[in-house]
Amino acid sequence: MSQSRPPHSTTRALALGALGVVFGDIGTSPLYTMKEVFGGHHLALSQDNVLGILSLVFWSLMLVVSLKYVSVMMRADNKGEGGILALLSLLQGHVPLASRSRWVLMSLGFLGASLFFGDTLITPAISVLSAMEGLEMGAPALHPFIVPLALGILVGLFAIQQHGTASIGALFGPVMLTWFGVLALLGTLAIVQHPQVLVALSPVHALNFFAAHGVASFFILGGVVLAITGAEALYADMGHFGRHPIRLIWFFYVLPALVLNYFGQGALLLTTPDAVRNPFYLLAPGWALYPMIALATAATVIASQAVISGAFSVTRQVIQMGYAPRLFIRHTSASEAGQIYIPFVNWTLATGVALLVLGFQSSGNLAAAYGIAVTATFAIDTLLLGLVMRVRWDFGAGLTLGAVIFFLAIDLAFFGANIVKIPDGGWFPLLVASIIFTLLVTWKRGREIVTLRLREKALPLAPFVESLLANPPIRVPGTAVFMTADANAVPSALLHNLKHNKVLHQRVVLLNVRYAEVPHVAEDRRLELATLAEGVYHVVIRYGFMDDADIPGALAACPCGMQFEMMDTTFFLSRENLIPTRGEGMQLWREHLFAAMARNAASPMTFFRIPANRVVELGAQLEI
Repeated sequence: MSQSRPPHSTTRALALGALGVVFGDIGTSPLYTMKEVFGGHHLALSQDNVLGILSLVFWSLMLVVSLKYVSVMMRADNKGEGGILALLSLLQGHVPLASRSRWVLMSLGFLGASLFFGDTLITPAISVLSAMEGLEMGAPALHPFIVPLALGILVGLFAIQQHGTASIGALFGPVMLTWFGVLALLGTLAIVQHPQVLVALSPVHALNFFAAHGVASFFILGGVVLAITGAEALYADMGHFGRHPIRLIWFFYVLPALVLNYFGQGALLLTTPDAVRNPFYLLAPGWALYPMIALATAATVIASQAVISGAFSVTRQVIQMGYAPRLFIRHTSASEAGQIYIPFVNWTLATGVALLVLGFQSSGNLAAAYGIAVTATFAIDTLLLGLVMRVRWDFGAGLTLGAVIFFLAIDLAFFGANIVKIPDGGWFPLLVASIIFTLLVTWKRGREIVTLRLREKALPLAPFVESLLANPPIRVPGTAVFMTADANAVPSALLHNLKHNKVLHQRVVLLNVRYAEVPHVAEDRRLELATLAEGVYHVVIRYGFMDDADIPGALAACPCGMQFEMMDTTFFLSRENLIPTRGEGMQLWREHLFAAMARNAASPMTFFRIPANRVVELGAQLEI
């Protein structure tokens, strides 16, 4: 649960790197939060209202981001890694495999992952649109160009993903360092002219706002929550930079900059009510408008890049955990294992983001769709955190229940306020999350059914090995590797090879790839080898859910003196032709869906980096 702190020079470098990746989403929220709260909800610009909203924003940042995510949740790391799937993996070992509790736990975790993808579609669209909307502040005639420009920037961003971000990633930290510095400076200049806004640091003004507006104040939380979107990224990206650098840069730089800017916008609204049309850009002097648009565009592109990279990372984790079919994954950096590119995910996101921009047309319209996925994720994180506190940290029932109730009350208040957004666009992230969740659980259940069907038809391994010893077939030179999901059964590809070719290779390896419920498996624990008979071996290769699967690389480090020459090794893979049937299993439509996903999955040789010229595929039909 503890992480050793890196040296000061390393901490500074990591903090700067975190600034460029972790804080992009929450750091661009000032572009649209205050505009949406007052303009979108038609809230009167009285002093009490402005102070009440500023107090709500400040205490949301303190309670949700600073207390819950930065101070508490960052303690729940899985060997240094964060995120909802890492949180889920912390709990899996404490829940019986076949229990209903485990099903509920896994469903919660993957529902949260599904909601993340809905949020991932909206973040680039609303961020870049809000940056482009600054153009009409200086020249209203440019309004028709906002959507095309935003669309062009976003399409260009997705187009460069295949080249990786290593070359431009070094600029992310300095750009965001400048961005937060400018946020703080502009906010400070406005506060100096109207310092009484600082009294909103007291929670009394938030309470007074609730008392004055009653039920209406509850729904205004749907706008306030925009200030804390991206909070989960601080926890999710912990593995890249470490807990200490993220905490350091949050408390000493990012949080003060955000608070100063929000309070500066509040001061501007009190002195210049007309600024409600875009308080962020009107906070800057007139001569700085276009430089601010350029800087905001750069910041929103960086924020978008962070969520796109996050989508690639989460997709890989979901695949490794067995909830999604294999997809083609390309590494874009020779030195950074986490820098990956998944074409299918990239262009699916690009299509969804483009449709959002074209469909909603403005950041104000998109704000109606934003928030519901985020707040639902907040609530799921709280429930999983409560379980970690109880079963991993051994906190008492009273303390655990008190913490869960406290955080969940805040999360559900924000979630409830966003429910009213469903007819105006909130349906979109929920629809996306529902589709993805259906795909995930269908794939997992389908693989379980396939495994069961194969096990019903499979021969037990032990008697088969004894028969080989009693009646040895003709042995031919070379090594044959048969991949199998069941370590106790004979791979169907091996049976087909014996049946049709009537031979067995000099060296036969039954290879079983397993994924552990940890982010990474150490190299010295990667591979296990057991001898079943003369020239027949069983090999287990283990990976964590954030490791890259490279079977030739793992076999090259095989112990016990076995040497694998790729030019002398043939990999035999089974490919099942799935036939949906009525009866046991899943509903017919889900079986058809599963079969379609299986047909479009990347081949094992691509996913496991096996040379194509060393692979033989043997097919078979299987009813599911």
